[in-house]
Amino acid sequence: MPKILFRAADGTDRMVEASVGLSVMEVAIASGIDEILGECGGNLTCATCHVYIEDRDRLGGLPPFSDDEDEMLEGVSCERRPSSRLSCQISITGESEGLIVLLPESQF
Repeated sequence: MPKILFRAADGTDRMVEASVGLSVMEVAIASGIDEILGECGGNLTCATCHVYIEDRDRLGGLPPFSDDEDEMLEGVSCERRPSSRLSCQISITGESEGLIVLLPESQF
């Protein structure tokens, strides 16, 4: 299982094991990462799973976001950055090992 790191806005790190095939949002919720709410359950109808992907090379290796994800990212509560993604739209693969996910200060 790949290990991914969640880094809270206060700098606290939490390394978790992630099952291939799950979304980053599902891994976060299952691991008790409270900063990821995922109110819509990954149906791309809210933006409460907004994250930043730290490594620009990793960001480029992810599938591009859809028009729907792009639209949802317009409504995030914290600053939208070039590294912004919705964690429900990022699937864990074998290449996810070492992924660093930065958590925004708030989802509301």
